[in-house]
This record gives sequence, structure tokens and C-alpha cells, in this order.
Amino acid sequence: MHNMDKLAQRARKYGPVCVGLDTQPGFLPKAIQDMDMSLGEKILLFNKKVVDASYENAACFKVQIACYEALGLEGMRCFADTLAYVHKKGVPVISDVKRGDISSTAAQYAAGHFTGDFETDFMTVNAYMGVDAVSPFYPYLEEKGKGLFLLVKTSNPGSGDFQDLKLTDGSQLYQRVAATVSAWGERFVGESGFSSIGAVVGLTYPKEFKLVRALMPHTFFLIPGYGAQGGTGKDIAEVFSGGVCGVVNSSRGLLCAHKGKTEGMDFDACTHEAVLSMRKDIEQWL
Repeated sequence: MHNMDKLAQRARKYGPVCVGLDTQPGFLPKAIQDMDMSLGEKILLFNKKVVDASYENAACFKVQIACYEALGLEGMRCFADTLAYVHKKGVPVISDVKRGDISSTAAQYAAGHFTGDFETDFMTVNAYMGVDAVSPFYPYLEEKGKGLFLLVKTSNPGSGDFQDLKLTDGSQLYQRVAATVSAWGERFVGESGFSSIGAVVGLTYPKEFKLVRALMPHTFFLIPGYGAQGGTGKDIAEVFSGGVCGVVNSSRGLLCAHKGKTEGMDFDACTHEAVLSMRKDIEQWL
């Protein structure tokens, strides 16, 4: 089994929730903010309590590297320690790094995140530079069972500026990307029927998601756009009509669940309830 097989299996057993550890200083409860420790240590403590409170009702965690890069070296130590802590729980982790560059540079990104201090199970990659921005990751898929989530139709309001452009055959650019990414992934299909090459498709565009799903029959999805961006469990019902084929990410909605309720160290109870509520909201439509 490769990592995507394991993620698909866990999503069915523990629910298709992906907890986004896009932690920012303002998300921390006052009890942690007031502690006599470095900011990186505070964020790591917060992350550990979030993980402890949610891993039994989540398929995986996603760590957005920008939130850690912004804090410099201390932040990157926190990034590495957060990945390690999730791995200790035996839970898959996605590094949301959105890399995409020429092949020689992509090979360095692959080594940087699939080995060493920042080793992860999955990476997000920007496929819009073409196959030479993606193929350097293939050896890690084949030899270590790693996985990728390639950007196809993203959840942000400006995604249509380029992704929705009409092509000469009448289709839109994101549809061409979806079909191409699906073809790249055919050689990596595992026991679950899903490829090690997954796709990022936003819940904020349900009509477009339906079109993408038809073009990518062996693809497991990373689905942003739930909660703070407006997506609901009902929106995912049609995508999951044939069974769970992705994980649904929420970050702010889970990390800030304690806001307005408690600023104490019991904030993790709010996280637990928010994750459980999200799981129920999605699974009631399956």
C-alpha cells in the first residue's frame, strides 16, 4: 500500500476531515500567549493540543508552510516538530508547500520534503508549469510510497482568472489540467483504486467539481473551501456519491473554534467539538 491507499482507508474509518494546521499567532488562546516561552514553542504547544484533540475524528492533517516560514528559523523548527508529532500519532500529514518549478529545482524540493528534517507523506504541487515540474517527484512515489496533490481547480475567488479560460475545443483550462493530471497518475494507481497523484479542487465550485470528478476517476482529492470559505457538508454530497474520494480541509474554523468561548488551556475541547461537528456534517450526506 502506498500513502494514498492508507489515506483513503483512514478517511473511510475516521471520517474525511483534514485538519489544517495553518497556525498564526493570533489564533492562540491568551493562556498560551501569556506563557514565558518563544513564539515557536507556543505554536508547537497549540498544535500538539489540536492534534491530540482531533486525530481520532480526522483522516489527516495539513501543515501550511507559509505560516511557519513567516517566523524564520524558529518557525521552521516548529514546522519540523509539528510534522514529527503528527507522525508519532500514526496519522498522515500533508505539507502544503505548493511547489512548482523547472525539473532541476523540483528535484531539490522533492528531496527537501520527502527526506530529512521536513519529511512528509504528501506535498501540494503546482502543475501549471507542466510535467517537468512534477516528474522529479515520481521516484519518491515509486520507491517510498509518497503522494502528491496537484492544483487543478482552486477554491480562491480569483481562480477563474486563468483556470476558467476557454480553449479552442470549448473546454476550460482547468478541465484540460484535470484530464492531464489524471493521465499522469495512471501508472501510480494502488490497491485502493486511487493514484498516488491526487488533486486539489475547491468545494467553493461544486458544479466545476462535478466536471473534474468525471475526468479523474482514479483520483483522491484534497478539498479546501469548507467552513470559513463557505463550503458545507451538503456541497460535498454529490462528489462523494460513489463513496469517499477525498479529504475536506478546514483550518480557521477548527483552530479558532475557541474564540468567544474560552481563552484558557481548555480550548482544545472546542477544537474537538468543532472537528466532530464537521465530521458529522459531511458524513450525514454520504
